[in-house]
This record gives sequence, structure tokens and C-alpha cells, in this order.
Amino acid sequence: MASMNDTAGDNAPPPAEPKRTDAPNATAGGGPGPEPRVASLSAALRRARLDNANRSEALSDLRGGEIVRLEVLRDAIEPVLTQLPDDCDLFDVAIAPSERPRLFIDQLGFIEIGRERRVYRFLQDTRHGRIQVCESEKPAAMVEAVTAYIAHRLIEREKALTSDFASGATAGEAARAAAKAAEAAPPPQRPKGQAPEGQAPEGRGRAVDVYLYFWEVVGAILAFGLLAMLGRWLFLHGGGL
Repeated sequence: MASMNDTAGDNAPPPAEPKRTDAPNATAGGGPGPEPRVASLSAALRRARLDNANRSEALSDLRGGEIVRLEVLRDAIEPVLTQLPDDCDLFDVAIAPSERPRLFIDQLGFIEIGRERRVYRFLQDTRHGRIQVCESEKPAAMVEAVTAYIAHRLIEREKALTSDFASGATAGEAARAAAKAAEAAPPPQRPKGQAPEGQAPEGRGRAVDVYLYFWEVVGAILAFGLLAMLGRWLFLHGGGL
């Protein structure tokens, strides 16, 4: 039995070598491994465009939903706007469909949808910055806030008109009235003997004319005398030569 076991041990195949896994291109079968993967810029651009398109569609859907909510609120405010005075042009209620849609009540106040996409936010621009007038999920509450805002703006308008009336007239109206009065007033009468503005009196003008004529005559006499003396000198000296 021992000899048989020794013979079997001598004929046993040698143990297999352990497989090496540190070679980068080695495979289980010992053949060459796959090529290293190279990043593709074109594929990355395609994925970026697809993500951007999906994001744009999502933002467009969100803006569309916000505009619809603002349109519902504008329709609810419409009965209040029909009660405004005919000569009042302070309020121009309209929706601005920008990246952040807003329902403008006037140049200072507007309503937008909050970040929660469910809340209305009524904001107003002031000298001290932007303030929040009201915030609510219910359109009825926003209608009440807008109505109160319009009422206060009308009171401010009445105060401004009253102050203009108390002062008598605006600066432009006062200037126009003064110009009309100046045009309608007769020209002022000047005293007898006084020359019109920009002209010398009649007597003074004659004296000036006589004075100028005198010096013209004196100048002419002097000029003729000098010419005569020059001619005599030339005659005497020229004859001697």
C-alpha cells in the first residue's frame, strides 16, 4: 500500500501557479485586456444639451403655471379696477411674462409667486428699499390687500391734488398765466420828450450830429492844408533840382 501511494504521489501533476491580477491588460484566459476607455467630449455635450433641454422645459412649465395663477388673480381684481375714477391713470394692471412672472398693480407695487410655487407675494418698491405688503396662498386675501393698497394710493393722489389747488396753481400754470398777462397788457407810455428804449433823445441826437460834422470839416481843412504844403515843398525843391 505504501509503494502504491508513493507511486501515485510521483505521478501527480504539479500545482497550478496562482493567476496574476496586477497586469492591466490581463484577462481570465490570459489574453490581452480591453483598451482603456477614453472620455468623449461630444457625448458629454449631448448629455449637457439634453439636461439643459429638460431643465428649460421644466422652467417653462413652472412659468406657465405661475402666469396662470397670476391671471386668475388679475381676473379677481378686475371688479375693483372698474370702480376707479375715469381721470385716474395711476394703475396699469398687467402681467409681465419674464423669467419671474409678475402682476404689476402700478409702477411701485407688484405680485409674484413665491419660491414654494403656492404663495402669492405682494411687494412694493419704496425709497428705503423693497418691502413685502402681503403674503398668502388665498387669492381672496390678495384681492383685499390690493384693494386696500389702491385705496391708499387714491388718498395720496387726492392729497397731492388738494395741495396744488391750495397753492393756487402749479408752476407751469403760473408761468403760462404770467405770459398771457404780459401779452395782453398795453405797452407802457413814456414821458414826453423821452426817447424809446435803445435810442438817444431827439435833442441829444442833434447835438451829436453837429459835433461830428464840425470835426469832419476841421479834418477836411487840415487835410487840404497838408496837401498844399506838400505840393509847395515839392515845387520848390523839384525846381531847384
